[in-house]
Amino acid sequence: MTVNRKNCSIEHLYAVLNSTHNGIMAVDTSGIVTLFNRGAEKILGMRTDEALGKKVDSLFKVPSLLSTVRSGRPDVGRKVVINGKSIYSNRSPVYKDGRMIGAVAIFQDTTDIEKLSEELALAKDSVEILETILETTYDGIVVVDKDGIITRFNKAYQSFLGIDEKDALGRPVEDVIENTRMHIVVKTGKPEIGETQKIQGHEMVVMRIPIYKKGEVVGAVGKVLFRDVKEIRSMVEKLDITTKELKYYKGEVMRLKGSRYNFENIVGSSDKMLEAKDLAKTAATGSSNVLVRGESGTGKELFAHAIHDSSLRRYGAFIRVNCAAIPAGLLESELFGYEGGAFTDAKKGGKPGKFEMAQGGTLFLDEIGDMPLEMQAKLLRVLQEKEVERLGGDRVIRLDIRLIAATNRNLEELIRKERFRQDLYYRLNVLKIDIPPLREIREDMELLCERMLQEVNEELGTAVEVVDPEVVEILKAYDWPGNMRELKNILERAVAVNMGRDPIIRKNHLPIYLLDTNGIQDFNGDPGPGVECGGAFADTGGVTLAEILSNTEKAAIENALRATGNNRKKAAELLGIHRSGLYQKMSRHNIIS
Repeated sequence: MTVNRKNCSIEHLYAVLNSTHNGIMAVDTSGIVTLFNRGAEKILGMRTDEALGKKVDSLFKVPSLLSTVRSGRPDVGRKVVINGKSIYSNRSPVYKDGRMIGAVAIFQDTTDIEKLSEELALAKDSVEILETILETTYDGIVVVDKDGIITRFNKAYQSFLGIDEKDALGRPVEDVIENTRMHIVVKTGKPEIGETQKIQGHEMVVMRIPIYKKGEVVGAVGKVLFRDVKEIRSMVEKLDITTKELKYYKGEVMRLKGSRYNFENIVGSSDKMLEAKDLAKTAATGSSNVLVRGESGTGKELFAHAIHDSSLRRYGAFIRVNCAAIPAGLLESELFGYEGGAFTDAKKGGKPGKFEMAQGGTLFLDEIGDMPLEMQAKLLRVLQEKEVERLGGDRVIRLDIRLIAATNRNLEELIRKERFRQDLYYRLNVLKIDIPPLREIREDMELLCERMLQEVNEELGTAVEVVDPEVVEILKAYDWPGNMRELKNILERAVAVNMGRDPIIRKNHLPIYLLDTNGIQDFNGDPGPGVECGGAFADTGGVTLAEILSNTEKAAIENALRATGNNRKKAAELLGIHRSGLYQKMSRHNIIS
């Protein structure tokens, strides 16, 4: 501060002013800054030499000390925001010999205090919410300290045991709750989940969880999951029904609204597959049209799903149209929609087209190379104008979609034959992704088999663990005209033939045409009745594949139950399926144990 210090008292005063954490600023009657201590420097982010001698209104765009000078009245508890900081200040006029000579402001940064206050308020709200949950939950909950002394005992537990909280708090848990092990859990530090406990003649299912703080057990929480084992049986039945419904509705929603796959579903570490995945990930970051090319069965739709799922449109719809599967006469109405009465048999209220349904999301046109020329021209117009009209309507609908097209056709050859529009080709071919055929990524065979086998097990409810390395080599040698789709079909067929017999897919589970490719005609060991050899079932006596699978599944379940002494939990583990799945299959096969 540039101040004429005449004596030690003034020096002492300024030393005090500069030592305080509060900011202090003074102005004269013209609003010129005459005092600006170090606290003000820190809080306001401005050096003293930058402030002194300047008009206070030119420094800060907030109500200034000049207003205090003009009013001649103190201004206490004013809150302003300067440079993103919350400033709390008291302002007072300064008088000398009965005459006002300026004004002074004493202020402090309350940003951290306000944040702390907000955090405390949130913490208080969280505690109140947890308290409410604890007291209103149906489940009985008890909390003990490290010595097994009850510290919390919620209303549900009080009601069930007929004990008031005041009679339970502060007492050893074993004196209050029959057959408890809470005091043991705080000693062992090991959780006990899904254990049965008999209380007042009821077999209850409970859990006991130790509470750790800085690596040490400081208590435990106990919770009654079910007040009677009968509740579990009822819930299993309801859960089984609900699971089926959920699976159905989830499938319907994903089919209509969103993508089913992402980049994690695309398996492969070969150079060509990694290149295709990298291009697809790049495409996902933008909004340009994408053309996915590859032979039939290479997984073009899988890539389209993954691009949508990784894009900003992932929460929008993913709408798929197979241009080859829809008759030419219906394709226009499918894509663009129609108004009521647009043509004979048109729905009364009309119908939105696929373009409308894909608003905010992605439209996937599969088999674009099979689209009729007339429709290609209309599609080109829509892509150029980014708008569509329903058939029979006059309302223009602005489009906000991302287009991905796919084909296994040679579009350049179709262009030469005048069966595909060149201008549409350029519109679609902004970003091109070539999916390699399976014969060009043979090094990925083991990874592909592992992933597809997992999918087949989930679909069929089987537990085949692995593909024999010898089988992998056989698969590598094949030419794969059907690509990934053919590979999955072969694995699914092998699992079906192998059902319940072997945790490994071996060469005797493969069709003969794969074995002929490798010159393999001999089989090691007898595959057993009904196991496929030479591309056909051994003598099955006219039994269908479905009957063979059903009989094999029933035999496998009976064998598992027999081996485990009718312990359903262990039998389910042995079969590699969930207990609810085992109960369902037992019911279907009328197995009683």
